[in-house]
Amino acid sequence: MTASQPITHARVLTIAVPIVISNMTVPLQGIADTAIIGQIPDATPIAAVAVGAALITAILWIFGFLRMGTAGMTAQAQGAGNRAEVAALLTRALMVGGAGGLLLIPLFGPIAAFGFDLSPATDEVKALAQGYMDIRILSAPAAIAIYGINGWLGAQERTRAMLVLQLWLVTVNVGLNVLFVVGMDLGVEGVAWATFVADWSGLVLGLWLCRSTFANPAWRDWPRVFDRERLRHMAAVNTDILIRSLLFEAIMLSFIFYYSAGFGVVTLAASQVLLHFIEIMAYALDGFAFAAEALVGQAFGARALGRLRRAVRLTSLWGFLSNLVFALGFALLGGTIIDAMTKDPEVQQMARNFLPWIVAAPVLGLPAWMLDGIFIGATRTRDMRNMMAVSVVVYFIAVSVLIPLWGAHGLWASLMIAYVTRAVTLALRYPALERATLAA
Repeated sequence: MTASQPITHARVLTIAVPIVISNMTVPLQGIADTAIIGQIPDATPIAAVAVGAALITAILWIFGFLRMGTAGMTAQAQGAGNRAEVAALLTRALMVGGAGGLLLIPLFGPIAAFGFDLSPATDEVKALAQGYMDIRILSAPAAIAIYGINGWLGAQERTRAMLVLQLWLVTVNVGLNVLFVVGMDLGVEGVAWATFVADWSGLVLGLWLCRSTFANPAWRDWPRVFDRERLRHMAAVNTDILIRSLLFEAIMLSFIFYYSAGFGVVTLAASQVLLHFIEIMAYALDGFAFAAEALVGQAFGARALGRLRRAVRLTSLWGFLSNLVFALGFALLGGTIIDAMTKDPEVQQMARNFLPWIVAAPVLGLPAWMLDGIFIGATRTRDMRNMMAVSVVVYFIAVSVLIPLWGAHGLWASLMIAYVTRAVTLALRYPALERATLAA
C-alpha cells in the first residue's frame, strides 16, 4: 500500500486488525506470568511478579519513545516518498535501542533500590521481585530494539510482520513459562528466564523481517544516518516522548507500586489482575491508534490536510466501535476472567469490587489513546509532553482528595480522571496540528 492511495475503511482495517490481534497478545505474557504463579494459593508470589514486572516494564517502556518517534518520522518520510530516509531511520532506531539497553543494565540496580525504598510492599515480596528483575534486565537491549523495529514496520503498514513477531514473543514466553515454572519448579525466576529468551529470539526474528532493507545500501549510508539536522530532529521528538512516557509512568507506577501496595497484599494482587484488563484493551485499541500514526504521518509528510482529516475520522470511528465491544465483554465476562487468573478467594473478591471501573475504562480512555496516535503521526510531541504534564498534576490532586473519601475506589477514579484530562487537553491542541499540516 502506497501513501498516495485512498484512505478507506478497508485500508484502516488492513493496518489495524493485525495490530489488534498482535497487541492483544502482549498482555498475555503478563497474564501468563500471573496465571501460572497464581496457581499457587498464596498472594505473595503474585504480588512479587506484580511489583517486579511493574517496575521493569515501566523502566523499559520509558524507551517506548523509540517506537512512537520512529513510527511518526518513518510515516512522514514514507508520505514524502523519501525511501532512503526510511532505511536510515531503521538504522538509527536499532543503534539507539541497543545502546540504551546496554546502558540500562548497570544502572538498573540503583534504580530498583530506589523504587523499593518507596514501596510499602513486604520484605518477602521485595526479595522475590528483586530476583525476577535481575534476570529480566539482561534482555533490555533486545526488548528496546524491538520497539524501534515495530515502529518502523507499522509506519509502512507492514502490520502482518508485526503480528508474526509478536506471536513469536508470546508463544516462546508462554511455552517456557510452563516449562520453567510448572515443569522445572523455578518459581518467579522461571517466569523471568522465559521472558529473557523470548526477547532475544524476538530480536533475531525482527531483524530477519527487515531483511529487504538490509539488502539496500541506503541503511548504511553513514553520512545520512549521522546527519546532524536529522539527528537533532530525532533527538527533539524522542526527548519529548521520553518526558511524556516518564510522566505517564509516574501515574502507573504510583498506582500499582505505591498506592495499591499501601492497601495491602490482597489489594495489590487484585489491582495487578485488573490492570491486565486495561492492558488488553489499550493494546487492542493501539491497532487503530497505530493506523492513525501511519495514515496521519503519511498525510502530514505529504502536506495533505484532507487526507489527514479522513484518517482521523476513520481510525477514531473504528476505535470507538472496538471499545464498546470491550466494555460489554468486561461487564459480562469479567468475573470469569478474574477467577481464571487467580485462585486466591480474597483476591477474587477484591478484584470484583473494582470491576465497574474496568467496564468504564474503554469509554473514558478512548479519546486519549486515539489522540496519542494522531499526535505521534504528526510528531506534535511537544503538545503530548505538555498535556501529559497537566494530566499528572490533575491525577495526584485527585488521589489526594479521593483516596481519603473512597479508599481504593478513589484511586481507580483518579486514574480515570487522568485519562479524561489528557483527552481534553490534547483536543484543545488539535487545531494547531491541522495548521501545521499546511506549513511549508
